[in-house]
Amino acid sequence: MASLNLGYWVQSYSMSNQVSSISKSFPLPRSLPFNPLTTQSSSTLKKVNFTSLPSITSVLTKEDIVKEEEQDPQKSSFDFNSYMLQKASAVNQALESAVSLRDPVKIHEAMRYSLLAGGKRVRPVLCLAACALVGGRESMAMPAACAVEMIHTMSLIHDDLPCMDNDDLRRGKPTNHKVFGEDIAVLAGDALLAFAFEHIAVSTVGVPPSRIVRAIGELAKAIGGEGLVAGQVVDIISEGLTDVGLDHLEFIHVHKTAALLEAAVVLGAIVGGGCDEEVEKLRKFARCIGLLFQVVDDILDVTKSSKELGKTAGKDLVADKVTYPKLMGIQKSKEFAEKLKTDAIELLQGFDPAKAAPLIALTNYIAYRQN
Repeated sequence: MASLNLGYWVQSYSMSNQVSSISKSFPLPRSLPFNPLTTQSSSTLKKVNFTSLPSITSVLTKEDIVKEEEQDPQKSSFDFNSYMLQKASAVNQALESAVSLRDPVKIHEAMRYSLLAGGKRVRPVLCLAACALVGGRESMAMPAACAVEMIHTMSLIHDDLPCMDNDDLRRGKPTNHKVFGEDIAVLAGDALLAFAFEHIAVSTVGVPPSRIVRAIGELAKAIGGEGLVAGQVVDIISEGLTDVGLDHLEFIHVHKTAALLEAAVVLGAIVGGGCDEEVEKLRKFARCIGLLFQVVDDILDVTKSSKELGKTAGKDLVADKVTYPKLMGIQKSKEFAEKLKTDAIELLQGFDPAKAAPLIALTNYIAYRQN
């Protein structure tokens, strides 16, 4: 699909098309100029001017894929499906081995129930792909990849609790608290969170200790009070608000969703031996795809069924949560997603094209996924 010129986005901090200004458009969580935790008067949505745009669908049809491959033969040389199956299988085996069934049995059953329930494994595969991109081996990044998935699973278990989103369905199965009770579900999430850091510290091999310590610090920062938790808190206190603007919404998603995706990529680059310049370039790439993931998630929540998603559809609407479709409409949300995808792929320029192919394919997958 051809890149699109979305014109100028008039908002509190714009998403610039220029790679050189991405760092300003996507500041790190701790340095975002807008902080809803301390500023309750959120800005209103300003007028957005677009140039004439063709219609963009949220998924690629088979005909679209064939057409793109005919126009660019290099695209068909990378077998994305085989790559994902192989990497996801390796991740699943590593997770199965890491969190074995042992005493106390109940808590490990609960941990394994959600951790091994399937899922796309996008975050751990991103970690492995980033490691390979900077010249590292898969074995170097596997513990970090598994740790990211453990933390992601923790966030899903806790997010589904009655005190949070109160959801009954996750990955096509009853949520953890519906099977094990709220008390065990909370503890299962806690145990996965703690074990994630232990797993990186004791299971990472062939990597200098300094890189392991740096990776642990990076992951902790991504999920704490300046990362995932911050996004969750602002998301909760924003329910029902009528004056929420794009800056407020972006704060939520840069922290709640993008921060952990960013950590997955950055951890892979760190343990793989990437230089500081490579790590920071991949950080900006990950920030783009992290926000892209959430924009697409918002679109799917109002355009797909619960059966198609494997989780409860329309729950953001019911909870009166602020989303991109709510603020911008579905069509402009799709256009914004396309722009984020284009920006992300541009940030991979300069890397070995063959090694960057998995990250490019993953970016397209995130943009055009159907669940």
